[in-house]
Amino acid sequence: MAETPQTVPERWAARFFTIWTGQAFSLFGSQIVQFALVWYLTQKTGSATILATATLVAMLPQILLGPFAGAIVDRSSRRLVMILADSFIALSTAGLIVLFMMGKIQIWHIYVAMALRSLGSAFHSPAMSASTPLMVPEKHLTRVSGMNQTLQGIMSMIAPPAGALLIGVLPTQGVLMIDIATAALAVLPLFFIPIPQPAPRESSKEKTNLMQDVREGFVYIRAWPGLMAILFMALVINFLLTPTGALMPLLVTKYFGKGALEFGLTDTAFGFGFIAGGLLLSIWGGFKRKVSTSLTGIIGIGIGVLMVGLAPANSFWLALAGMAFVGVTNPLANGPLSALVQTVVRPDMQGRVMALIMSAATAMTPLGLLIAGPMSDWIGIRIWFWFGGAVCLLMGIGAFFVPAIMNIENNHNKVSQENASVVV
Repeated sequence: MAETPQTVPERWAARFFTIWTGQAFSLFGSQIVQFALVWYLTQKTGSATILATATLVAMLPQILLGPFAGAIVDRSSRRLVMILADSFIALSTAGLIVLFMMGKIQIWHIYVAMALRSLGSAFHSPAMSASTPLMVPEKHLTRVSGMNQTLQGIMSMIAPPAGALLIGVLPTQGVLMIDIATAALAVLPLFFIPIPQPAPRESSKEKTNLMQDVREGFVYIRAWPGLMAILFMALVINFLLTPTGALMPLLVTKYFGKGALEFGLTDTAFGFGFIAGGLLLSIWGGFKRKVSTSLTGIIGIGIGVLMVGLAPANSFWLALAGMAFVGVTNPLANGPLSALVQTVVRPDMQGRVMALIMSAATAMTPLGLLIAGPMSDWIGIRIWFWFGGAVCLLMGIGAFFVPAIMNIENNHNKVSQENASVVV
C-alpha cells in the first residue's frame, strides 16, 4: 500500500475547500473562455479543420510537456506551481483581450493563446491532483473525487448557456474578462493557505536530474500490470472521441441546423448527466472492483456517442439524450481510476504518475484531430461519432475478458515490491 502522508492538517476541510472553491470559480471562467473562443471560430470560419486544429494546439503542450511538468511538480512547491500556472493562464487571456479590443485579432492569435493556456494547465492539473492527498485524509479521497466529477458536471451545465447569453450582450473581449476575475479568486487563497509537501525520501536526495525523475515515473507505470493496457484503451478512445467534441459545433449548425443556444444545450445536457453520474457514484460507490465500474462507464460512453451520431436531423432531442448519457457514464469511467491512483501511488510520485497518465492517454489525440478535420470536411461529420462510439463500446466489453485489466487493483502490490528498495 502507499504511504499515508503525515502532514494532513487536523482541520483540513476549511483549508482544502477554500482552495477548492477558488479553483471552482477559475474552472468556470476557463470554460466561459473556451466556449467563447470556439464559438468565435465557428462563426468566423465554419471549418472543421479550423476547429480540429484549435483543439489540437490546446492539447499538444499537455501531451508533450506533461511528463516534465509532473516531475517539476514533485520537485517544487506545489502551491507556488499552482499560483504561477493560474497567473500565466490569466495573462494569456489578457493578451487576447487586448487584441480583440484593438480589432487586430487573427485566427493564429487564438491558437497561440490556447497553446499557452494549455501549457499553464499542464502544470496546474498535476499540482492540484498531487496536492489533494496531502491535504485530504485518505478515507475521504473517493468522496473528493466524486465532488470533482460533480463540479465538472455543474460547470459543463452552466458555463455554455452562460457563455451563449454573454456573447449575445457583450463583445468577445468582455466575455474573456470574466476569466481574469475568476483566476484571481483561485490565486488569492493560495497566498495564505499552505499546502503540505511530501516528506523527502532518502533515495530522492541523490537525484538532481529532471530526466531521472521522469524516467522513474515511466518505470513505475510500466511495472504496474494492467495499467498499460488501460492506457492503450484510453489512447484509442481519445484518438476517436476527442474529435467528436471538436466537431460538435459544426454538427449542431450544419447537420441539425441549430445555433449558439442549441450548441450550449449539448454541453448543458452533458453537464446534467455528469452531475447525475457523479452523485450516482458517490451514493452507490461502484462495484467492488473499481475497474469494473470504469469499464461499465466506457461502454456507456460508447452507447451515448452512437446515439448522438445516429440521431436524425429532425431529432435534435435524441442527440441531447445521447450527450446526457455520455455525461452520466463519464464519472463512472474516470472517477474510480482517479481515486485508485491517488490512494495507492506514493505521495512523492503523484505529480509524475498523474501527468504521465494524462499525457499517455491522449498521446494519439493530435493525430485523430489532424485526420478528423479534413476528413469531416470531405466525407461528413457524423462518421466520427459512428466509428468512435462503436469502438469505445466494443473495447469496454472486451476488457472484461483481459485478466491483467480486471486484476489491476491487486497488481499494484507488485509495483510496491519492485520499488521496495526506494521505500523508506
